[in-house]
Amino acid sequence: MFVIYNFFLFLLLLISPFILIIRIFLGKEDRYRFKEKYGFLAKNNKPNETIWIHGASVGEILSIIPIIMRFEKDKKIKRILITSSTTSSSHILSKFKFKKTIHQFYPFDLNFLTKHFINHWKPKLAIFVDSEIWPNMFNNLYKKKIPLILLNARITKKSFNRWKFFPNFSKKIFEKITIALPQNMESKKYLKLLGTKNIKLIGNLKFFGGLQKDNIKNLIIKKKFSKRIVFCAASTHRTEELFIGKVHKELKLEIKNLITIIIPRHINRKKEIIDELNNIGLNSQLHTSQKKLSKGTDIYIVDTYGESAKFYSLSKLTFLGGSLIPHGGQNPLESAREGNYILYGPHIENFKEVYEMLEKLKVTTRVNSIKKMKSVVRQKINFLQRNTVNKKLKYLGDKILNKNLYEIKKFI
Repeated sequence: MFVIYNFFLFLLLLISPFILIIRIFLGKEDRYRFKEKYGFLAKNNKPNETIWIHGASVGEILSIIPIIMRFEKDKKIKRILITSSTTSSSHILSKFKFKKTIHQFYPFDLNFLTKHFINHWKPKLAIFVDSEIWPNMFNNLYKKKIPLILLNARITKKSFNRWKFFPNFSKKIFEKITIALPQNMESKKYLKLLGTKNIKLIGNLKFFGGLQKDNIKNLIIKKKFSKRIVFCAASTHRTEELFIGKVHKELKLEIKNLITIIIPRHINRKKEIIDELNNIGLNSQLHTSQKKLSKGTDIYIVDTYGESAKFYSLSKLTFLGGSLIPHGGQNPLESAREGNYILYGPHIENFKEVYEMLEKLKVTTRVNSIKKMKSVVRQKINFLQRNTVNKKLKYLGDKILNKNLYEIKKFI
């Protein structure tokens, strides 16, 4: 199976330059650093002293910021290598100005490229975050006897069904994991069935919050919205923006100075969203326009990536998208950590256990109609105290972070 896997990867490598050219043109690849994915790496002047952490994109990178901060203060750790696959995640990491930490783009998972990467950096420990499973890299780390931790591990039913289609291949990959620290019971069950031997359930690392907050917040934005009552809708998908727009249109008749901030999942849809909202009589403004907020602005559309936290900090309530449609929902923890009460639709399959935890804390409400959402927003927006949500999450988040660090430091 490894032969077939590598054959298809090699075919992908042959056409990858054409894909990269298109992605560079679209601004989705760094034109100066894309070569890192082909094995052109930065100089390594500290062999055998590197702790390597890999997270695919912005969400994973933000979740490990508290761990990086602890590692930066640890005198035993000389260098931290962070890899990711997206330009947006590298931009987010650069905002923190870490001293020991460097960033590289993750290489294609070809056997010779992963061997080259490991031989170059010589990590003493590899930590992969969330659902990042790469067969050749895992296999070559195992051959080099480098401990591999799957941190905040997440295996959904959908991904489990894909892996179990190739049982022998899957077992050879998952048994290479030194220890898996899953974020929920479902992932623990699937990891065990796929062949992972050492599993310890600690909880979702994304419950921890606060350390990255001050680096991302923007006081200018706070001032900009200081005279408005803010409702936020984040990670929205097609049809959900129109739904939110209709809710806003009815609420603004009752709530003076209401403004709704929409953070779409895909910002390339911004023109489509503006047109939809305009058709129902709502005035929209783009974040990138840099214009002064006018009294007549109904909807403020955030058409940038990596800035969600500062907009959550303006609101007491957030609707999380991908949940009114059968998409599986979005992770509500970043918003909840900012003290937001969470509204969501019926489709939250991908984050079911997280929502169940928040429901126990009484900081969420499920909505499936304009009438229901309007009722909850009207009830909560003026009287909800942000600290109510913050305090409930802080204790749980601190506990999960410290338990994860305890397990990681066994290998340092």
